Amino acid sequence: MKNVLIKLTTFSGVVLLCGCSSMMSHTGGKEGTYPGTRASAAMISDDDTNWGTKSLVILDMPFTAVADTLLLPWDLFRTDSSVRSRVEKSEQENLATNAVIPPAALPPR
Repeated sequence: MKNVLIKLTTFSGVVLLCGCSSMMSHTGGKEGTYPGTRASAAMISDDDTNWGTKSLVILDMPFTAVADTLLLPWDLFRTDSSVRSRVEKSEQENLATNAVIPPAALPPR
């Protein structure tokens, strides 16, 4: 019984800790497919990331890739309505409008 409890606890801990990058990317409003795997690859290639974090990302990357694969249908059909994406979209629309309309002349002093 004790052996089964240890195995169950270990398995539960591994399942709870896998795919951290995928879960963070899917709740953070990033668009596209495989956002967790792309975030992990970016952390591994970043020179500012310390070796301790890189080793954890390398251990987590296979689990993140599996989680991203399972969430692929969600990624293909969802639309990002996070605050960040709405602000970025609004800024892009304003830049397009401001590029067409010239700025007003300043009044003479």
